[in-house]
Amino acid sequence: MLWVPWWRVGARLRGLRGGLQAPAESGRRGVVSCIDPSTGLNEEQKEFQKVAFNFAAREMAPNMAEWDQKELFPVDVMRKAAQLGFGGIYVRTDVGGSGLSRLDTSVIFEALATGCTSTTAYISIHNMCAWIIDTFGSEEQRHRFCPPLCTMEKFASYCLTEPGSGSDAASLLTSAKRRGDHYVLSGSKAFISGGGEADIYVVMCRTGGPGPKGISCIVVEKGTPGLSFGKKERKVGWNSQPTRAVIFEDCAVPVANRIGDEGQGFLIAMRGLNGGRINVASCSLGAAYASVILTRDHLKVRKQFGEPLASNQYLQFKLADMVARLVASRLMIRNAAVALQEEREDAVALCSMAKLFATDECFAICNQALQMHGGYGYLKDCAVQQYMRDSRVHQILEETAQTKITSEKAF
Repeated sequence: MLWVPWWRVGARLRGLRGGLQAPAESGRRGVVSCIDPSTGLNEEQKEFQKVAFNFAAREMAPNMAEWDQKELFPVDVMRKAAQLGFGGIYVRTDVGGSGLSRLDTSVIFEALATGCTSTTAYISIHNMCAWIIDTFGSEEQRHRFCPPLCTMEKFASYCLTEPGSGSDAASLLTSAKRRGDHYVLSGSKAFISGGGEADIYVVMCRTGGPGPKGISCIVVEKGTPGLSFGKKERKVGWNSQPTRAVIFEDCAVPVANRIGDEGQGFLIAMRGLNGGRINVASCSLGAAYASVILTRDHLKVRKQFGEPLASNQYLQFKLADMVARLVASRLMIRNAAVALQEEREDAVALCSMAKLFATDECFAICNQALQMHGGYGYLKDCAVQQYMRDSRVHQILEETAQTKITSEKAF
């Protein structure tokens, strides 16, 4: 039986504890706040945004610090998120997905990231993998792989980056040689989110000659002989999702697990990353939005020289600058998401520019939020330091490739 999203049957999440609740529909004096993330959304979008905000506040925010400190992969909480339709947000409904748009997806990831940016970033990668299979896979592959991904009964990892090729994805070396009804994979992937914990690995590997046309996309399932994993990496942030090398040593995978045609892998990878850039930028947006709200509240209650910090004009200007950066980032991201959904010619450039701009600006917001919290902001008990650490890596992901694409499209 296919799952039906809660917001489409009018359900509500209640009993919030901690975190950011869904913003009020109207601000002081009846004017909608300029940073209200529901501005410009239709009623259905506002409804599932509310569900996502409330889930983040109830299930994620109270656990965010513990997941970070103990490096816990919150499987149970992510499966609860999947019950709300967040395991296959833009996967088609006939295989258990929610069938939502790229803009809808961005709205959801921004809201979830206020609860835990690191966990939401992994959920976004998982969604990208499910979309790749749903979009480029055969009907048999769609119905075999997508339903357990949409429920998060199984988790997915995206395997593109290698020790010697990050942004230069076309030069990847992991090989897949055809032997009868199988491909035999040899090589390794680096910095793989979910590595060792995921059940399904969407792997870009070389089935042909050099360059992008020699790359294919193959699904490798956990437990396949010849598949192993490196040590768990120690990271500055993103600690609620494990990162490991994924290693293939004469790993035989059925030809039936190839997604799309031979030589189509680079196209699939780039199509996936166009949406991935919007997704990770949306996660940065959630971290920045949460940081702005926490900073605003801190300035109201923290007193120096007998006055609340909120009365200090310099800090007012700083907060106003943070708000301007936040709103500009959100507008760029949502514009790019619509362009991608509509398959416009400028979509790739807009996605790249939105990711470049928003991840930089949102990290700057989080960093400034820490500064404005003073010494308290540097303590692990203060959430802003975690938003800062978790959003830092978003500036690194796909950076060189996106800059190249933006330049090519501009000139």
